[in-house]
Amino acid sequence: MNRQKEFKVLIQFVLLISIVLAASYFSSTLWGGKPKEIKPSHTLLLKNSMTISEFGKENNIPLPVLKKVFQLNTRQDLNKTIGDFHISEDLLTKSITKNLAVYSEDNSKNWIKILIKFSLWITFLTFTFILVRKNSVNVKNRKLLYIISILAFGVVLGSDPNPMGTIKDALVLFGESGAIFPPRLIALAIFLLMVFVANKFICSWGCQLGTLQDLIFRLNRNSKDTKGIFRQYKLPFVLTNFIRVMFFVLLMVLAVIWAFDIVEVIDPFKVFSPKMIGIAGWVFLGFILVSSLFVYRPWCHLFCPFGLAGWLLEKIAVFKIHVDYNTCTACDACSKACPSDVMDAILKQDKVIPDCFSCGTCIEVCPTNSIQFLSKKREKVPEGKFEIKNIKTKA
Repeated sequence: MNRQKEFKVLIQFVLLISIVLAASYFSSTLWGGKPKEIKPSHTLLLKNSMTISEFGKENNIPLPVLKKVFQLNTRQDLNKTIGDFHISEDLLTKSITKNLAVYSEDNSKNWIKILIKFSLWITFLTFTFILVRKNSVNVKNRKLLYIISILAFGVVLGSDPNPMGTIKDALVLFGESGAIFPPRLIALAIFLLMVFVANKFICSWGCQLGTLQDLIFRLNRNSKDTKGIFRQYKLPFVLTNFIRVMFFVLLMVLAVIWAFDIVEVIDPFKVFSPKMIGIAGWVFLGFILVSSLFVYRPWCHLFCPFGLAGWLLEKIAVFKIHVDYNTCTACDACSKACPSDVMDAILKQDKVIPDCFSCGTCIEVCPTNSIQFLSKKREKVPEGKFEIKNIKTKA
C-alpha cells in the first residue's frame, strides 16, 4: 500500500512539473521576450567638436538618454557641441552608463503585464488573507490556492516580476552601472509592506516559485497533510539561515564589486521561462524541485535574498500566528504537522523563530482552536507549560 502511495507521489510530481514547463513555454512565447539591452561601448567615441546628435549616432545612444544626460530642452539643443557643456570624459561616461542602464531596464518591461500582475496579487492575497483569518484554509483548498497562484503569477504572467528579483536585480544593476531603477524600489517597498502587514504573505501565497515548492511538498503528504509519505526532513534553522546569509553576502559582493549576477545562472524562477534556462540552471532547478518533496521550500530557506529580508521584517509583522495558552493543551499537534521548525519555536518560544509562511496548517490541526492569525502581540508561554506535558509523557 505504501509503495502505491509513493508511486502516486512520483507520478503527480512528474505531471505537475511537466505541465508547468510546457504551459510556461507556451505562455512565454505569447508574451515574447525582453528586448535586447542597449549597452555603451567601453570607450566612447568623443570629440569636443561633435554635436550632441553626432555623438549619439556614433555611440548608439538613444535620444531620451541624451536628453537626460545633457539636460536638453529642445531639439535644437542637439546641435550644440560636446565642448559647450564642459563635462569631463570620465563624468560623461559614468552618466551615459547609468542613464543608459535605466533606459534599458525601462524598455525591457511589459508595464501592462506588470500592472495586471500587481492588481491580481493584491486581489488574491486579500482573499487568501480573509480565509486564513477565518481559519478557513484546509487540506483541499490549500492546494487549490497554490495551484491558482502558480498558474496566475507564474505560468500565465511569467517569472518576472517576483519578490526575489526586486533585491537581486537592484544589487546587480547598481554593481554594473551605479544606477538605481525607481520602479523596482517601489515594487520592493510594496512587497515588504505585504510582509509587514501579514507576516510574509507575499512569499506564502503570491510568490510563484514559493507556492510551487509548497505544492510539491504537499504532494508528498498524507491525506491529513500532517506527515510525509516519503520521509520529510526539518532542517535546523541555524544551518539553513547560515547558508542563506552566506549566499546573500556572496551575491552582494559579486554583484556590487564585480558586477556579476550569480543568481542569473541558476535562477529557479526560470521554470516559468524555460527557454531562458541553461545547463547549470537545469541542474540547479532539478535540485530545488526534487528537494521540495523532502524539505519545505528549500530555495526560500537556503538561498532567497528576499526570504532573508522578509524573515527579519516579519518579526514586527502586524498579523502573525498567535497561540492562546489558556486553551492550549500542549499536545504538540501543531508543531508536528508544521512543515518546518517554526511552529515549535512559536509555541514554546525557547529559540529563534524561523520563517513562518502562514500556511495555516497549525491552525487547521489544533484540536482546541487555540491557534489563530491575529494582530495582537504574542502571549508569553506560561511557566512550566510544556515541562508538565513532558513529565506526563515520560510517566
